[in-house]
Amino acid sequence: MAEAKQGDKVKVHYTGRLEDGSVFDSSECEDDACGCGDGPMEFTIGEGNLIPGFEQGVIGMGIGDKKTVTIPAEQAYGLRMEQLVAVVDRKEIPEHITVEVGSQLEVSQEDGQTFPVLITEVTDTQVTLDANHPLAGQNLIFDLRLVEIG
Repeated sequence: MAEAKQGDKVKVHYTGRLEDGSVFDSSECEDDACGCGDGPMEFTIGEGNLIPGFEQGVIGMGIGDKKTVTIPAEQAYGLRMEQLVAVVDRKEIPEHITVEVGSQLEVSQEDGQTFPVLITEVTDTQVTLDANHPLAGQNLIFDLRLVEIG
């Protein structure tokens, strides 16, 4: 039986969970109303388009194999970095932007590049912006099922 290896194009069904058991993403879903379940993810092992731990978890699997892998934060979205959290004066946020916890904004750097930030705290005078990936600092658990090796 063929096993997935570097350079193979594969299709994988997955469910991603946090250590507390909450599901953050899935390619399969029993509840169509949840908006997940877009079908198996297709990628080429080794191209680096996914977090490294996910790709490594698929290597060696055969079609139909199921596996659970735990990916430490360092091999997923990295550790949280406090230097990516900034508190800005609320006056610096343009008035047309709704400022509320959980909103995502695009921030421009001096060189013109933009990056997303999440509003994590709002007071009458200040807004806290966090540029960490929402899953940074989290160990991720994936239930994998290899569907196809192409």
